[in-house]
Amino acid sequence: MNRKLIAGNWKMNGLSAEAEALAGDLARRYRGAGAPAFDMLLCPPAPAIGLVGRTIAGSGLALGGQDCHADPKGAHTGDISAEMLGDLGCSHVIVGHSERRQDHGETDEQVAAKAAAALGAGLIAVICVGETLEERDAGETLDVCGRQLAGSLPPGANPDTVVIAYEPVWAIGTGRTPTVDDVGVTHSHIRGTLSGRIAGAERVRILYGGSVKPSNAAELMAVANVDGALVGGASLVADDFWAIGAACG
Repeated sequence: MNRKLIAGNWKMNGLSAEAEALAGDLARRYRGAGAPAFDMLLCPPAPAIGLVGRTIAGSGLALGGQDCHADPKGAHTGDISAEMLGDLGCSHVIVGHSERRQDHGETDEQVAAKAAAALGAGLIAVICVGETLEERDAGETLDVCGRQLAGSLPPGANPDTVVIAYEPVWAIGTGRTPTVDDVGVTHSHIRGTLSGRIAGAERVRILYGGSVKPSNAAELMAVANVDGALVGGASLVADDFWAIGAACG
């Protein structure tokens, strides 16, 4: 069984004082837990990465970015490279989140290029896949997730360099979640897709994301092939985010 990873995607939230307070609270809890049964990753907005990194230093918490450019440097105003994230102390970066795919029109090919850049910079790429409500209603969940995953995996991906996050787009921030049976079927399909492309696919961590909260975390974390959670709104409240981690056992 893979060790659970609880990742917080703060999205575009948190000014400096808020970011420092939240990160400091979680760092104290993680240190005080002795040997937590889960790994915890914080992905603050880019302006707060350095501050959060300094705040959690030595705590055991991991630091990540929410996106990166495919190039290591260049004339890309407003973008951030994987190397820059690594320089700030990040170990992970989210790529292909549905909000990037939808709001910025990112394709599987672009996501794969970003993931490759992450690997090249020594980061772990958290690659997101998931279906829209229309695709779900059309019975296309497994096809969409399989296609996105196959198209988004970078060359050289292995269990130590990639994490997969399944986020049904229709469940993000809506309070709605698939049934645990639906989650189990989709995660099993993702595992099967990985097995045809990555040696040791059983060791790749597959996270579930989409309205994860303390009240449903234990049930979701108990599903086969669910190796943790990618948490949005609940990651902004220390009590809630910590409770989701504690649900891992």
